[in-house]
Amino acid sequence: MQPTFDKINNLNKREFKSFIPSNAEEATYYEALKKVKRMKGFYTHLAVYIVINIMIIITNINNLKVGESYFQLKNFYTAFFWGIGIFAHGVSVFLPDLLLSKQWEERKIKEFMEKEKQNNQWQ
Repeated sequence: MQPTFDKINNLNKREFKSFIPSNAEEATYYEALKKVKRMKGFYTHLAVYIVINIMIIITNINNLKVGESYFQLKNFYTAFFWGIGIFAHGVSVFLPDLLLSKQWEERKIKEFMEKEKQNNQWQ
């Protein structure tokens, strides 16, 4: 790994967010590192979700009365609503790469530039 990349890796959170790459290689590395950090955040969130929900299941099973079924709506609230949050987090991390790729960005930029040219022609 080159010294420049080490410098980027060792930035604190505030410095990382305000970092401005000085060349194309640095910019590519910086964008890749941002994606990796977002993915790591998602996987950490997912792991915490799984661990906490297992603990909730164990607690709920231990608190069941004799003959009472575990399959009650109240036992699934946390998993369901937190699951919606996990899904949204996953979409925010993985979907932009699938739908909003570099090619899409370039098409949109060209489209906006063309519209701007047409608007300026009539003025």
